[in-house]
Amino acid sequence: MENVVLIVHLILALSLIGVVLLQRSEGGGLGMGGAGAAAGRPPVTALAKVTWVLAAGFICTSIALTIIAAEKSAGSSILDRLTPTTQAPVDDSAPTLPGGEGSLVPPPSGTDGALTPSAD
Repeated sequence: MENVVLIVHLILALSLIGVVLLQRSEGGGLGMGGAGAAAGRPPVTALAKVTWVLAAGFICTSIALTIIAAEKSAGSSILDRLTPTTQAPVDDSAPTLPGGEGSLVPPPSGTDGALTPSAD
């Protein structure tokens, strides 16, 4: 279903580009050109109607593709796909620091002979 909607979407996009390029240029940008404000709106041509129909179809297929993509990915995140499902085994043979397992603080002075002050 997704492939059919995608193909229709691409055909609509290419048709819309072609129809827009076939239309007569009215000059100027943002409605500044043409006959001026006194003449009113120009009559709607057949190409303008076709453009509107193709644009409506393009928007509908865009929304349909968005809905299809949302249903496909429901319940999963992109981060879920990137993180590995199994964790690497922990290496217990790593050397430990003085003062106990994983401790960054030296042991108290009474437990190790090297750290106790010598009595003269």
